[in-house]
Amino acid sequence: MVKAHRATIQDVAVLSGLSICTVSRALRKLPNVSEKAQRQVAEAAAKLGYKASSAASRLAGGSTGSIAIIAPTATAWFFAQAVEAAEEVFADSGYDTVLISLRNKASVRRKVLGDLSGLAQRVDGVLLLNVELSDDEIAALVASGLAVASVGMSKVPWDNVGIDDEHAAWAATSHLLGLGHWDLAVLAGRETRGNSVLTSGDRLKGFGRALAEHHLTVHPDLVISADSSIDGGRRAMTELIAHRSVPSAIFAECDEAAFGALMALREHGLSAPKNVSIIGIDDHPMSWFLGLSTVAQPVADQGAFAANLLCERLQSPETPNQAANHLLDTKLIERKTTRHKR
Repeated sequence: MVKAHRATIQDVAVLSGLSICTVSRALRKLPNVSEKAQRQVAEAAAKLGYKASSAASRLAGGSTGSIAIIAPTATAWFFAQAVEAAEEVFADSGYDTVLISLRNKASVRRKVLGDLSGLAQRVDGVLLLNVELSDDEIAALVASGLAVASVGMSKVPWDNVGIDDEHAAWAATSHLLGLGHWDLAVLAGRETRGNSVLTSGDRLKGFGRALAEHHLTVHPDLVISADSSIDGGRRAMTELIAHRSVPSAIFAECDEAAFGALMALREHGLSAPKNVSIIGIDDHPMSWFLGLSTVAQPVADQGAFAANLLCERLQSPETPNQAANHLLDTKLIERKTTRHKR
């Protein structure tokens, strides 16, 4: 017998045509949601049999009423947006939140994840945001009895929310190839513990897949290691200009690295798209201002969706865990930094 699909807030969002954040607010009867949106959400939820989690069940004996949000850093825009959206869902469900920044430091990481007994006494659940975990750390979290959900992680035994990073990179690279660019470089994120970019490997795969579809190969000299930051992109682009031939197009694995690349071009009397086309992934708030072509991902929706899943887990702890990897859609946005090769 095939089990019925468990309706999620994502299903309600798709059916209603609204964002997950809007749906979450509408389901909880919060302000700043139009009457039309409220009706759309109510109708979609009724059709799917979906109900928002309530705070009532958390009052059971032994509950702390708190949830920890753990992120590699609290200052990067991605984590700030995801945290804010998640905190709103938790607050609306009656939970307090404890924000834990690992500050990209191994010592902090060991203190937080090395012994979970202290954390388990302070919170009922944990929301992980792009935190790289070893097999032992995953096993320890499962054994801790804490409810867990995550954003931007893979192959974990709990609900995860993210995007198809390989597809997003494929879309960005395919856009450049479609514009006639055949010599492409990639500013690839570093994958190191403590300051990891969990998405980097999949995005590099997407870059390679798009090239392969056009019978091209990834040239090692055009895979430039770059931290996922403005400074990282600036250093990588400066290296490319100084020591290698500049290709006609560049795919940066995140928008902030693309911003740094644009800065380095300007410092060397070059610009995009006049001298080189550049595209990123994220749709950072500054991307529109700088005219950066990018593949947009719904950051706030990822945080809100994962928070809703965690609240549902806390509300029904006796329900067998049907953990799944929930992928949200991305969208190619063409702006001013890409054009046809001349």
